[in-house]
Amino acid sequence: MTDRTDFAAVEAELAARGFTRMVFELDRIESLLDLLGSPQRAYPAIHLTGTNGKTSTARMIDSLLRAFGLHTGRYTSPHLETVRERISLDGEPVSEERFAAVYREIRPLAELVDARSDEPLTYFDMTTALAFATFADAPVDIAVVEVGLGGAEDATNVIQAGVCVITPIGLDHTEWLGDTLQDIALAKAGIIHPGATVIAAAQEEEAARPLLERCAEVGATIAREGAEFGVLSRAIAVGGQVLTLQGLGGIYDDVFIPLHGAHQAQNAAVALAAVEAFLGAGTTRQLDIEAVREGFAEASSPGRLERVRNAPTVLLDGAHNPHGMAATVTALQEEFAFSKLVAVVGVLADKDASSLLELLEPVVDLVVVTRNSSPRAMPTAELAALAVEIFGEERVEVAEEMPDAIEVAVALAEEDVPGELSGVGVLITGSVVTVADARRLLKR
Repeated sequence: MTDRTDFAAVEAELAARGFTRMVFELDRIESLLDLLGSPQRAYPAIHLTGTNGKTSTARMIDSLLRAFGLHTGRYTSPHLETVRERISLDGEPVSEERFAAVYREIRPLAELVDARSDEPLTYFDMTTALAFATFADAPVDIAVVEVGLGGAEDATNVIQAGVCVITPIGLDHTEWLGDTLQDIALAKAGIIHPGATVIAAAQEEEAARPLLERCAEVGATIAREGAEFGVLSRAIAVGGQVLTLQGLGGIYDDVFIPLHGAHQAQNAAVALAAVEAFLGAGTTRQLDIEAVREGFAEASSPGRLERVRNAPTVLLDGAHNPHGMAATVTALQEEFAFSKLVAVVGVLADKDASSLLELLEPVVDLVVVTRNSSPRAMPTAELAALAVEIFGEERVEVAEEMPDAIEVAVALAEEDVPGELSGVGVLITGSVVTVADARRLLKR
């Protein structure tokens, strides 16, 4: 069997466990990891939770750690093009050969756990175990691990990390985590274990309280954005922005990040503080400024205001909840001077589509409603009805398939535009799945 067909078979086996089956308890993943010899104990970790910004922050942390010469493992989700993106070694997705080989080692043990359990291991349980085993085999100096959903009962919460990161908390996944900020923060606070150092982005008071209470309860130390660290200044630059950051160990100036938006500046401040905490910088010691600049300059975050085409500009952004879309809209207003902008929107059925569309309406001239490839996608007719209520019928187009939606959006963007197309743009947004679908088409 070739590496390609072997990997394809592994992908199919993983997919058969079901992407949408949500089972939250740690017994099964703990049993599997015990049988594997507890690979998650072979290296220290930085563990991230929050509602928005987790993946971007994880990628920045990874890039910074590599600039300091460390071998890194990074586990994030969901993926855009291949499941291998979830498990990175030194910033690169693992190879098909390695992914398949580790899976083959784990599969017989997973079958043992399945046989002893009421519920089989989920897709996410399996990719989590794969990541931890891959990192132990590599071996890595440190793992950067993003929570899948929530915190306390997430499969990743077996690592009990020494450094925990809490990005901004908003309302999302309310059917599983609760419908108040307090409930959601309570779930996410579960990644804070005794003796940990917690790096917390600025939070609304309702979300901050459970975090502080959890820290007090388990004897964790917390550093908060706005008190111990933060963004001192930011200036828009070609291809990104230049920041001055207040770190735990001092001021870091002239830091370029190739990412757009105040939310990415905030993510950078959080990432820097997390790396300082891990490397032992603080009131008496600052990190090497050149290594910090290098780490940030090399950072990337695919699908986050990512430019994939010019003339017209085509941007991909995975904003899928009101908190994330508000950040995207602010960045569009501040950093992109579009004279005409057309949005392609596809969302999942369980998301607050009306709020997403309401946030987009002031910055978008026209919207093309479509459906992404997820089985949980909102039907186009339903999304179109919501869009017409908010934009008016004359500003809404419908295209059932993504290739058609992109074609229609580009044509609308170019229509009646005299001369240069430099001020014309297409934004594809509403879901990470929407972005992944578009990215596959546009990157060909």
